[in-house]
Formats: sequence, C-alpha cells, structure tokens
Amino acid sequence: MKKIKIGFICVHNSCRSIMAEGIARKKYSDIFEVYSAGTEKNDTVNTQALNILANEYEIHDEFHSKLIDELPKLDIVITMGCNVECPFLPSKYREDFGIDDPSHQSDEIFKLTAKIIELKIDLLVNRIESGKVLI
Repeated sequence: MKKIKIGFICVHNSCRSIMAEGIARKKYSDIFEVYSAGTEKNDTVNTQALNILANEYEIHDEFHSKLIDELPKLDIVITMGCNVECPFLPSKYREDFGIDDPSHQSDEIFKLTAKIIELKIDLLVNRIESGKVLI
C-alpha cells in the first residue's frame, strides 16, 4: 500500500508541528510519510519540544524548521491551530487540530500538549482506517 503523505503546518515549525511530525512518524510510519513545515522559518526548534519527544516518546531525531514551499504534494494537511494563513496547499483532506501553543509554559503543559497531539493523530488514523476520511 502506498503511504499517505501528511503534513503538519504551523507558523514557525518549531514546536507543535515538530512534535506532531515526530509522534506520527514514530507511531505510524507504516501508513504515513510524515512532514512538517511553517509559513515562516525559525532559526531553532523549541528545546522543550525536543526534550518531550526524547523523554516521553524516545524520539531522538534531528529536527529543523522548514517552509511550506519545501513540502511535496500532500494527501493530508493538518494545521496545528495557530490561525495559520496557509497559501493554498492542495490536498485530499484538511483538518485543523486547534492546539494552543505551549511555548514559554511549563514542562507539564508541554507533556499535555504532546498527549493531545498524539490523541488527535490516533483519532485521525482511526477515521482513515474506518473509511470516514477518504484519501
């Protein structure tokens, strides 16, 4: 089966979209080809996000901020809830996860944010597998 190309989109591609990329790749690399990007590029990735990925999910990948024009054509576009004004990104399915930015918050807020992201990805996969989201 051909993998579904999914992209997680945020403003700076330095926190939520990076966590979503890492979690989706770790849990669902058998179904997804995973990408993340932003409408603006950030010089660094949020260290708290990287720490949560490493400590809570054993994800030690190297991440860097990317722009949306670096993405391939996607099957699914997920915006992270940052009121991103995305230029038109063609896709077969689009959803907004509606997740608040945890930047400058406690590690507990970051852990909660990662768990919410994981749950939303799990629910999306469930809808895909049950035929409620057609790709």
